[in-house]
Amino acid sequence: MGLRCLLSSRASGETWTIQEKGESTNCIDSFKVKVVQSYLEGVDWGLGQLREARAELREVSHDLHKADLESRKNSEEVTTLETLREISVSHRQLLAAVSNLPRLYKVRSMVLETERLVESRRLLEAHARLMELEHWQDEVLLQLQGPRGSPGTGLNSEDEELVRNYFSGVGRLVDALAKELWAVVGSGLSLACQNPTLFVSAVRIVEREEALDQMFLEERRSTSGQNIPMPPGRPRCWRDRFFKVMEEAVSARFRSVSYLHTRGPGLASHLSALQHCIKGDLSTVRNFLEQCVPSHYRLTRTYLRFCHQFLQNHLGLVSGWELEGGEIFAVLNWVLHIYNSSEMMGEPALVAELDIEDMGPLISQEGLEQLQNKYVQKVRKSVSEWMHKALEVELTDWQRDQEPDIDHEGCYHTSLPTIIAQMLEENARVALMISEALRDQTIQMGLYEMENLLSRFRDAIIVFGKEHRRDSATNSNKFYLHYLLACINNCIILKTSTESLQQQLCSYPSNRYSRISLGPLAALDRAVRKACRLVMDHLLFELQPHLQELLSRNWLAQGEVTQNMCGVLERHCEFYNKVRQPCRQRLKEECQWLTVVEYVRTLMQKRLVCRNSDERNQLVQRMTQDAQLLRDHLQSMETDGTIDEVNPTALITALADIINLKDPNMLILEISVLVNKYPDISEEHVSVLMDVRGDVPKDVRKSVLDFLEQSAPPLPQGYRPIFTEILVPSSRIQFCLPTAKCT
Repeated sequence: MGLRCLLSSRASGETWTIQEKGESTNCIDSFKVKVVQSYLEGVDWGLGQLREARAELREVSHDLHKADLESRKNSEEVTTLETLREISVSHRQLLAAVSNLPRLYKVRSMVLETERLVESRRLLEAHARLMELEHWQDEVLLQLQGPRGSPGTGLNSEDEELVRNYFSGVGRLVDALAKELWAVVGSGLSLACQNPTLFVSAVRIVEREEALDQMFLEERRSTSGQNIPMPPGRPRCWRDRFFKVMEEAVSARFRSVSYLHTRGPGLASHLSALQHCIKGDLSTVRNFLEQCVPSHYRLTRTYLRFCHQFLQNHLGLVSGWELEGGEIFAVLNWVLHIYNSSEMMGEPALVAELDIEDMGPLISQEGLEQLQNKYVQKVRKSVSEWMHKALEVELTDWQRDQEPDIDHEGCYHTSLPTIIAQMLEENARVALMISEALRDQTIQMGLYEMENLLSRFRDAIIVFGKEHRRDSATNSNKFYLHYLLACINNCIILKTSTESLQQQLCSYPSNRYSRISLGPLAALDRAVRKACRLVMDHLLFELQPHLQELLSRNWLAQGEVTQNMCGVLERHCEFYNKVRQPCRQRLKEECQWLTVVEYVRTLMQKRLVCRNSDERNQLVQRMTQDAQLLRDHLQSMETDGTIDEVNPTALITALADIINLKDPNMLILEISVLVNKYPDISEEHVSVLMDVRGDVPKDVRKSVLDFLEQSAPPLPQGYRPIFTEILVPSSRIQFCLPTAKCT
């Protein structure tokens, strides 16, 4: 049953599908018929349009053929019209000529009359005639050109050349008037004070010409499509030319101010003349010329700008010359101080007119630095030459047969330090008038040159000392010591001047030098030390004969040797009183030190060896007397009463105590006390002392020397060694047999 139902359902489905396919085929056929029918209708319509177009083309072709025939018939009439056009142009030109005949006849006479007006400087009348002539010329050209925009408009070159030649006198008049005009403008400064009418007339003419230029330019801009040419010689731009002529006049006026005497010593006068000329001209411009021109000219401001530009160029040229120091100073002072001062461009009324800073400096910063460097080099050359001459004079003074000059303080001196100090101070003062930076450069240069001078000065002192030692037998220079002391005083004066200059460098925090050279002070110290050394050498030379007799048998018997030494010391110390502090005290201390050192050096030579206790007592007594005598004389010559922390003469007494010791076994104790006071004493020095005693056993000697070897103390801070300067003469080497031991 179910199978039958399934089969029946499938049979009904197949019948429905066949019917549907038949209906679809019928629809497609009917659509195709409709498409073909629509296409055929379109083709039929297109063919109809083509037939209509062909008919219209035939009509147009027929009309064109008829038009061609008509134009061929009218060709002869067109030729007739061209002839009429040429006749019309010729008629128009003839009409223009006839209408301008009265003016054309008057052109030559007006040109001559205008020339006479120009020559007599009746400028306004001449310019009015010139404008009239130019107007006639422009009208003739326009009439020959024809109405604007009409056919045939234009001016052929032949007609234009004809008009230009006929009116050629007008061009000459323009040139002649311009020449007179610019001559008046160029001499405006002189005319303003006498008769400013001419200058006013010139300005009015310039303004008229400027207005005409603007009118013609505006007219050409409004008719730019018609290509209308400008009148001959336009635009003239006479206002621009007015200012150009003013600038040239300013430049020529300033160049004539002492220009022939600019180089050399006349440069300062030239700059001064420029200053007065500019001030006078500015007064004239502000009080007279400014009233003769329109306000928009800003003539004072313009004149200031011209002056500034000229000075920039002029000073740039001057800066390139090979200038001397005084000339460079004049330029720098004028540029940095005078020009911007209230006496010139810094006047309040002028500052309101123009800001000078906007136009830049007269000389650039780089140019100023170059000028300053040149100035320092020139001054350096001059300072070096003067120092060399001053040193030559100084060396000549040393050979004079009279003592040096004495100042109000009673000290020796020569002219050298005064010349050097005044020269350096004056150069620093002059440089400060320009700027602090230039002052600093000048001081540094001066200190450097002083260092070189002091080096040569020290060398000269050395040569002076050698020559004196070589000629000491003849005693050719009686004032050798005097001039050595004067050299010391000179160095002290120069040191004061150097410190003053260095303080000027340090007085400004903005100083561009980060550190100050200590070279001059070091050179001064070396020169002073050398002079002091030569003074002590001279003292030693005069003490030498007395030192030869010291600590001998004759000295032991007679006490005149030390007294004579004190006389020499007293005479020298009197000379030292003519030396400035602190070198005066230093020389006296060195004198005392030298005396004690030479005394002890003589003792170390073992000229006198005690043979018994009586001789030791006599030696100790004489040494004690000498120490006291030297102490009394030296201290009596101290002006301020100062006494050294370690009195050198006390050493003589200490050595006498070593020799005076009764018990040799106590030597080690006394020697230890001596070593504590004079830690630089050596074993050789102590050994000589024991030899001078003449009674020290070998075991005691060995103990003392062992003690010294083990106890060598370091030198305390601030202690001045004294035994280091005293060399112990080497003893004779005893002859020893090879097999025997030396004792």
